[in-house]
Amino acid sequence: MDEEENTALKGVRVLDLTGPSGVYCTKIMADLGADVIKIEPPDGDPMRRIGPFYHDESDPEKSLFFWHFNTNKRSITLDLTSRAGQEVFKKLARTADMLVETFQPGYLDSLGLGYGELKSMNPGLILVSITGFGQSGPYHSYKSSDLIGQAMSGILYTTGFPEDPPTSLGASQAYHMVSANAAIGALMALYHRDLTGVGQAVDVPMQGTALRMSEMVPFTYWVSGRNRRRSGLEYYRMLRDMYDCKDGRVVCSALGGGGAEQMLEWMESEGMSGDLRDEKYAGVIAAMMGASPPGFGGKKKVGQVTVKTLKDYPDEIAHIEEVWQAFLYTHTMEELFVGAQTRGVRLMPVNNVKNVVEDVGLRERRYFVEVSHPELDQVFTYPGAPCRLSETPWRISRRAPLIGEHNLEIYGEEQGYSRKEIEELKRAGTI
Repeated sequence: MDEEENTALKGVRVLDLTGPSGVYCTKIMADLGADVIKIEPPDGDPMRRIGPFYHDESDPEKSLFFWHFNTNKRSITLDLTSRAGQEVFKKLARTADMLVETFQPGYLDSLGLGYGELKSMNPGLILVSITGFGQSGPYHSYKSSDLIGQAMSGILYTTGFPEDPPTSLGASQAYHMVSANAAIGALMALYHRDLTGVGQAVDVPMQGTALRMSEMVPFTYWVSGRNRRRSGLEYYRMLRDMYDCKDGRVVCSALGGGGAEQMLEWMESEGMSGDLRDEKYAGVIAAMMGASPPGFGGKKKVGQVTVKTLKDYPDEIAHIEEVWQAFLYTHTMEELFVGAQTRGVRLMPVNNVKNVVEDVGLRERRYFVEVSHPELDQVFTYPGAPCRLSETPWRISRRAPLIGEHNLEIYGEEQGYSRKEIEELKRAGTI
């Protein structure tokens, strides 16, 4: 069976009124096969003006940001603030399964396009609303951003070095978290709709979804009454986890944590283990290998060694990390990666973008895909599917649309507007 005929969301129509906080949600749906219609203002979506740009040309049709997040979508232009545009939108909503939006709470209602109005025309319609703080509560009308999402969820506070101010995560992580959770909520609502025929509103606040991604940080406070400290190069443990090597950095706690014995043997084979085989370091190395929970718990007997906890060995840990670092400096990221993995030790390079796009593992699995841009007579490489579905594949088959590229197709062929009506809507600035 043709892949395009057997995608997971084939036949599902989504109206996309998202900004940066929700555009990844609709990309997920489009790449899973939904017919996602990007509804833009007549002069184009503001996201088209977010750089970087192809060949550094500040052109709304050449935003790499817009290209990435709008694959497989179709584009129409529509002025939702005009009465004529609102009537056109209502007609579109009658044919849709979902509407995904990121406006401030109450904005669609102010246009006469609130969920109550739309659901009266289409009882099965699912409305997915992505906001900073939800549709209700004391903050619901407050404006937000990715940085605010990180800050208000507590994630920002835990990122960086203990002695420095909090540090933000890169690549709009709060936006990605809320978008992914919005897609989950939308698909659960779609499943319910398919069972009952009844649509529903899905309220997705960025603050709450980002908080859910903060691991056990809230529990640390509830259990101990303490704020989780920023860990710097330590991954919330007593051991440092990031180190320099000959040509970059690697992630691996001192001596590989549970792989300490294997790493010591490797270091010994190159004459670089120093005095780490001395009895003085037996207890701390046993603790590193997991005989006692890092930094917590009581003393244990492992063979003839009494194992304390890592916090009992500050001086020994400092020395072990110094010897470990000296060994790492003699090897490249690739040498350390291959050497550790062949010994069963979890050590990985800290890849920069060049490392990632040239990664043999990703290329062997054909993660990257080629997407044609006919108007530029060029093919570009895109990140591909995050997961593989054997029967209903996730795929990118079409580049992001041009501004209003599908106006005639959607308004004319699918909505039944005549060419004359479309021209009149265009002259009036409605589309």
